Amino acid sequence: MDIQLGDIQTTALIPLAIKANETMRKRPRIRDEKAVEIIKTLGIDTAQYDKFLSHEGVVARTIMLDRQLANIISKTPDAVIVSIAAGFDSRFSRLDNGRIRWFDLDLPDAIEVRRKVFPERDRVTMIAGNALDPSWCEPVKKALEEKTVKPVFFAEGLFMYLTFDEIRTLLNILRDYFPEGGTLIAEQNSKFAQKNDKHHDTVKNTNARFLSGSDTAQEIADLTHGIRLVEEHSFNEEMKKYSIRAKLFALLLPNVNDRWATFEWGPAEQ
Repeated sequence: MDIQLGDIQTTALIPLAIKANETMRKRPRIRDEKAVEIIKTLGIDTAQYDKFLSHEGVVARTIMLDRQLANIISKTPDAVIVSIAAGFDSRFSRLDNGRIRWFDLDLPDAIEVRRKVFPERDRVTMIAGNALDPSWCEPVKKALEEKTVKPVFFAEGLFMYLTFDEIRTLLNILRDYFPEGGTLIAEQNSKFAQKNDKHHDTVKNTNARFLSGSDTAQEIADLTHGIRLVEEHSFNEEMKKYSIRAKLFALLLPNVNDRWATFEWGPAEQ
């Protein structure tokens, strides 16, 4: 199957390759059979996309985000969830409770490829659009009309490819188009990682470059008013459970790894 992806969209092949290879291990920490199927269908050589630190990072972020979203769904069974820059993510299949409403948002070329490898599914909508153009919000707003829940948005592998001005634009869209409030869970990278992106073990094999980085997610919340940082957790918390190399990385470079940060807006919960 022939695929055409832009420079940044090509980075979606990194977690795809890693999830596929991890799934095929004897004792996989995560399972993503769809990733295995896609890699085989596309005939992708995964070597350049699957290196140790990236592999451990993707596994950790997958476990951590799955856990966080599963907790949200357990408390809000009718949740409306939007995957921003969805790439080849198949998280819906792992988390579906038969009731959630799910949206996969990505740029048109990425969604075109996604439609080739993902079937149409009930309660799942693919949206071809730019996250910085609010027109994508309409179908999500319509879904929310039928429910009494606040939307949940998550973004893996996105913020580092946006400038701070672009991140501000996205935050303003979420705040202004969903004024009743919501939650954003977004991956953050460090300033060190941004400065050294040419040495990143897998991204260096693509034409993408990191355009921003922060020492704390509070820097992201401070980009605009009305956005509250709730918590952030380094991938080190999960990575160090599995290998000596990851433990050493966490010990020697505690602030270099990516983090999950959770933001909220709207009226504060009582």
